[in-house]
Amino acid sequence: MRSKLVRLQKFMADCGVASRRKSEALIESGAVKVNGKPAKIGDKVNPDTDKVYVHNKRVVIKKKGGKRYIMLNKPRGYVTTMSDERGRKCVADLVKDIPERIYPVGRLDKDSEGMLLMTNDGEFANVVMHPKKEINKVYHVTVKPDMPDDIAKKIMNGVVIDGRKTAPCEVRIMSREEDKANIEMVLHEGRNREIRKMCESFDIKVVRLKRIAVGSVKLGKLKRGMWRDLTVDEVRKLSANPNPSKYTV
Repeated sequence: MRSKLVRLQKFMADCGVASRRKSEALIESGAVKVNGKPAKIGDKVNPDTDKVYVHNKRVVIKKKGGKRYIMLNKPRGYVTTMSDERGRKCVADLVKDIPERIYPVGRLDKDSEGMLLMTNDGEFANVVMHPKKEINKVYHVTVKPDMPDDIAKKIMNGVVIDGRKTAPCEVRIMSREEDKANIEMVLHEGRNREIRKMCESFDIKVVRLKRIAVGSVKLGKLKRGMWRDLTVDEVRKLSANPNPSKYTV
């Protein structure tokens, strides 16, 4: 009996290559081939008979089960990729002891630290990253100079960066010193370097940025550079009801 055709990006996500969105980017970049021919967005494959290659490496469907969901406390200085052509340190270096082929769910830039979710479950990654879910991402941010209350309110209401206004967010000043402020920010979208760009638009520099929670799942006391598996309850909460009714530190 012939297997049902599935979209190429779904097949790649199910095999643990990357999330659906990242898989689409790989397809568009020309890195994916199906049966020796360059793939394109919209292609479907038969998991039993078609041969899919990413960067000339065969993609093999994984057996059912064996799904992994981990939380990594990413240190500064690591890029959120599984390999890097420039030889920079990657988060892959920190999870070498995990046998499954996992990948990051979303990103943290090289100079940021804190919670990074990783998985080999494409459906889970797609749910967590989907813009419509607006999953809370909580950050502790240190800025220089101090952030006045009026600037904080402007950031909360949205700032135009890269030609598009950011979604409303939450900003709470936790403490102030002579030349800096410690802030908690809660974002509901995941644009590239969003916090840094919002602050830069007001000539405020981010000197430290740490993600401490995604949805209701908190980083807690996990040591820098270490990882742990998410609990069944944490996976369930992120998959079914990713945002808590109210986040409290």
